[in-house]
Amino acid sequence: MSESGRFITLEGGEGAGKSTHARYIRDWLAARGREAVATREPGGTPLAEAIRAVILRDWPSGMPPMSELLLMFAARQSHVDEAIRPALRRGADVVCDRFVDASYAYQGGGRGVPEARIAALEDMVLGGLKPDLTLVFDVDPRVGLARARRRGEENRFEGEALAFQERVREAYLARARRAPGRYAVLDAGRGLEQVQDELRQVLEARL
Repeated sequence: MSESGRFITLEGGEGAGKSTHARYIRDWLAARGREAVATREPGGTPLAEAIRAVILRDWPSGMPPMSELLLMFAARQSHVDEAIRPALRRGADVVCDRFVDASYAYQGGGRGVPEARIAALEDMVLGGLKPDLTLVFDVDPRVGLARARRRGEENRFEGEALAFQERVREAYLARARRAPGRYAVLDAGRGLEQVQDELRQVLEARL
Protein backbone atom coordinates (compact mmCIF):
# COMPACT_ATOMS: atom_id res chain seq x y z
CA MET A 1 0.00 0.00 0.00
CA SER A 2 1.05 3.62 -0.29
CA GLU A 3 3.04 5.48 2.35
CA SER A 4 0.75 8.35 3.42
CA GLY A 5 -1.20 9.69 0.47
CA ARG A 6 -3.27 7.35 -1.65
CA PHE A 7 -1.90 5.81 -4.82
CA ILE A 8 -4.46 5.31 -7.61
CA THR A 9 -3.50 3.79 -10.95
CA LEU A 10 -5.43 3.56 -14.20
CA GLU A 11 -4.93 0.65 -16.55
CA GLY A 12 -6.42 -0.66 -19.78
CA GLY A 13 -5.76 -1.20 -23.44
CA GLU A 14 -5.38 1.35 -26.19
CA GLY A 15 -8.27 3.80 -26.54
CA ALA A 16 -9.77 3.05 -23.12
CA GLY A 17 -9.92 6.74 -22.16
CA LYS A 18 -7.49 6.59 -19.25
CA SER A 19 -6.10 10.11 -19.69
CA THR A 20 -9.60 11.61 -19.61
CA HIS A 21 -10.54 9.58 -16.54
CA ALA A 22 -7.28 10.49 -14.79
CA ARG A 23 -8.23 14.17 -15.07
CA TYR A 24 -11.69 13.37 -13.68
CA ILE A 25 -10.16 11.59 -10.66
CA ARG A 26 -7.69 14.41 -10.03
CA ASP A 27 -10.54 16.94 -10.05
CA TRP A 28 -12.73 14.69 -7.86
CA LEU A 29 -9.98 14.50 -5.25
CA ALA A 30 -9.21 18.21 -5.43
CA ALA A 31 -12.88 19.03 -4.88
CA ARG A 32 -12.61 17.12 -1.59
CA GLY A 33 -9.63 19.11 -0.40
CA ARG A 34 -6.94 16.62 -1.39
CA GLU A 35 -3.68 17.50 -3.11
CA ALA A 36 -3.79 15.33 -6.22
CA VAL A 37 -0.74 14.72 -8.40
CA ALA A 38 -1.47 13.43 -11.91
CA THR A 39 1.31 11.57 -13.69
CA ARG A 40 1.85 8.83 -16.27
CA GLU A 41 3.99 5.88 -17.30
CA PRO A 42 6.31 5.58 -18.96
CA GLY A 43 7.18 9.12 -17.95
CA GLY A 44 6.60 11.45 -15.03
CA THR A 45 10.16 12.80 -14.67
CA PRO A 46 12.53 14.31 -17.25
CA LEU A 47 14.60 11.10 -17.38
CA ALA A 48 11.54 8.85 -17.59
CA GLU A 49 10.02 11.02 -20.34
CA ALA A 50 13.25 10.68 -22.33
CA ILE A 51 13.11 6.90 -21.92
CA ARG A 52 9.43 7.02 -22.99
CA ALA A 53 10.46 8.51 -26.32
CA VAL A 54 12.87 5.62 -26.86
CA ILE A 55 10.23 3.03 -25.93
CA LEU A 56 7.52 4.44 -28.18
CA ARG A 57 9.76 5.02 -31.19
CA ASP A 58 9.16 2.64 -34.09
CA TRP A 59 12.69 1.23 -34.46
CA PRO A 60 13.42 -0.22 -37.93
CA SER A 61 14.88 -3.39 -36.42
CA GLY A 62 12.18 -3.64 -33.77
CA MET A 63 12.73 -3.83 -30.01
CA PRO A 64 13.35 -7.13 -28.18
CA PRO A 65 10.75 -7.76 -25.48
CA MET A 66 13.34 -7.83 -22.68
CA SER A 67 14.82 -4.54 -23.85
CA GLU A 68 11.35 -3.04 -23.77
CA LEU A 69 10.71 -4.41 -20.29
CA LEU A 70 14.03 -3.18 -18.91
CA LEU A 71 13.48 0.28 -20.36
CA MET A 72 10.03 0.38 -18.76
CA PHE A 73 11.51 -0.41 -15.37
CA ALA A 74 14.38 2.04 -15.85
CA ALA A 75 11.81 4.77 -16.41
CA ARG A 76 9.74 3.47 -13.48
CA GLN A 77 12.72 3.63 -11.09
CA SER A 78 13.16 7.33 -11.79
CA HIS A 79 9.42 7.94 -11.61
CA VAL A 80 8.96 6.19 -8.28
CA ASP A 81 12.02 7.66 -6.58
CA GLU A 82 11.71 11.23 -7.86
CA ALA A 83 7.96 11.77 -8.15
CA ILE A 84 5.64 9.12 -6.72
CA ARG A 85 7.20 8.37 -3.33
CA PRO A 86 7.92 12.03 -2.46
CA ALA A 87 4.29 12.96 -3.24
CA LEU A 88 2.88 10.10 -1.17
CA ARG A 89 5.17 10.91 1.76
CA ARG A 90 3.93 14.48 1.94
CA GLY A 91 0.35 13.21 1.99
CA ALA A 92 -0.63 13.88 -1.62
CA ASP A 93 -2.74 11.47 -3.60
CA VAL A 94 -1.07 10.23 -6.80
CA VAL A 95 -3.15 9.45 -9.89
CA CYS A 96 -1.04 7.55 -12.39
CA ASP A 97 -1.98 6.69 -15.98
CA ARG A 98 -0.48 3.16 -16.12
CA PHE A 99 1.92 1.57 -13.65
CA VAL A 100 3.43 -1.86 -13.05
CA ASP A 101 0.30 -3.76 -14.12
CA ALA A 102 0.99 -2.46 -17.63
CA SER A 103 4.26 -4.39 -17.70
CA TYR A 104 2.48 -7.60 -16.78
CA ALA A 105 -0.16 -6.91 -19.46
CA TYR A 106 1.98 -5.60 -22.32
CA GLN A 107 5.38 -7.21 -21.89
CA GLY A 108 3.97 -10.27 -20.12
CA GLY A 109 0.64 -11.00 -21.77
CA GLY A 110 1.37 -9.23 -25.02
CA ARG A 111 5.04 -10.07 -25.59
CA GLY A 112 5.28 -13.33 -23.67
CA VAL A 113 7.95 -12.32 -21.13
CA PRO A 114 7.69 -14.77 -18.20
CA GLU A 115 5.84 -13.33 -15.23
CA ALA A 116 8.67 -14.33 -12.87
CA ARG A 117 11.06 -11.96 -14.66
CA ILE A 118 8.62 -9.08 -14.33
CA ALA A 119 8.02 -9.90 -10.67
CA ALA A 120 11.77 -9.88 -9.98
CA LEU A 121 12.09 -6.41 -11.49
CA GLU A 122 9.01 -5.23 -9.60
CA ASP A 123 10.53 -6.34 -6.32
CA MET A 124 13.86 -4.71 -7.15
CA VAL A 125 12.44 -1.37 -8.30
CA LEU A 126 9.29 -0.90 -6.21
CA GLY A 127 10.35 -2.50 -2.94
CA GLY A 128 6.79 -3.37 -1.95
CA LEU A 129 5.09 -0.20 -3.21
CA LYS A 130 1.65 -1.08 -4.58
CA PRO A 131 -1.32 1.04 -5.59
CA ASP A 132 -4.16 1.40 -3.12
CA LEU A 133 -6.64 1.21 -5.99
CA THR A 134 -6.16 0.08 -9.59
CA LEU A 135 -8.93 0.95 -12.04
CA VAL A 136 -9.01 -1.23 -15.14
CA PHE A 137 -10.88 0.44 -18.00
CA ASP A 138 -11.90 -2.54 -20.08
CA VAL A 139 -12.80 -2.12 -23.73
CA ASP A 140 -13.04 -4.44 -26.73
CA PRO A 141 -9.71 -4.00 -28.54
CA ARG A 142 -11.51 -3.32 -31.83
CA VAL A 143 -13.36 -0.41 -30.26
CA GLY A 144 -10.28 0.86 -28.44
CA LEU A 145 -8.05 0.77 -31.52
CA ALA A 146 -10.66 2.62 -33.57
CA ARG A 147 -10.77 5.35 -30.90
CA ALA A 148 -6.98 5.55 -30.72
CA ARG A 149 -6.66 5.86 -34.49
CA ARG A 150 -9.20 8.68 -34.59
CA ARG A 151 -6.91 10.60 -32.24
CA GLY A 152 -4.04 10.25 -34.73
CA GLU A 153 -0.34 10.04 -33.80
CA GLU A 154 -0.44 6.26 -33.51
CA ASN A 155 2.43 4.79 -31.49
CA ARG A 156 3.90 1.34 -32.01
CA PHE A 157 1.76 -0.24 -29.28
CA GLU A 158 -1.40 0.97 -30.97
CA GLY A 159 -0.03 -0.43 -34.22
CA GLU A 160 0.22 -3.97 -32.83
CA ALA A 161 -2.04 -6.72 -34.22
CA LEU A 162 -5.45 -7.42 -32.74
CA ALA A 163 -4.21 -10.70 -31.23
CA PHE A 164 -1.62 -8.75 -29.23
CA GLN A 165 -4.29 -6.35 -27.95
CA GLU A 166 -6.51 -9.25 -26.94
CA ARG A 167 -3.69 -10.86 -24.95
CA VAL A 168 -3.09 -7.55 -23.18
CA ARG A 169 -6.77 -7.30 -22.29
CA GLU A 170 -6.93 -10.83 -20.91
CA ALA A 171 -3.79 -10.25 -18.83
CA TYR A 172 -5.39 -7.20 -17.20
CA LEU A 173 -8.63 -9.05 -16.48
CA ALA A 174 -6.76 -12.06 -15.08
CA ARG A 175 -4.84 -9.85 -12.65
CA ALA A 176 -8.05 -8.12 -11.57
CA ARG A 177 -9.73 -11.48 -10.91
CA ARG A 178 -6.84 -12.56 -8.68
CA ALA A 179 -6.98 -9.48 -6.43
CA PRO A 180 -10.48 -7.95 -6.40
CA GLY A 181 -9.68 -5.99 -3.26
CA ARG A 182 -7.23 -3.78 -5.14
CA TYR A 183 -8.80 -3.70 -8.60
CA ALA A 184 -12.05 -2.35 -9.98
CA VAL A 185 -12.97 -3.18 -13.58
CA LEU A 186 -15.10 -0.66 -15.46
CA ASP A 187 -16.73 -1.17 -18.85
CA ALA A 188 -15.05 1.55 -20.90
CA GLY A 189 -16.94 0.65 -24.06
CA ARG A 190 -19.88 2.81 -22.97
CA GLY A 191 -20.34 6.56 -23.32
CA LEU A 192 -18.16 8.90 -21.26
CA GLU A 193 -20.98 10.00 -18.96
CA GLN A 194 -21.91 6.41 -18.10
CA VAL A 195 -18.31 5.41 -17.42
CA GLN A 196 -17.67 8.41 -15.21
CA ASP A 197 -20.89 7.85 -13.28
CA GLU A 198 -19.67 4.35 -12.40
CA LEU A 199 -16.19 5.73 -11.73
CA ARG A 200 -17.61 8.22 -9.23
CA GLN A 201 -19.42 5.39 -7.44
CA VAL A 202 -16.20 3.36 -7.25
CA LEU A 203 -14.25 6.31 -5.89
CA GLU A 204 -16.89 7.03 -3.26
CA ALA A 205 -16.94 3.38 -2.17
CA ARG A 206 -13.18 2.73 -2.22
CA LEU A 207 -11.70 6.08 -1.17
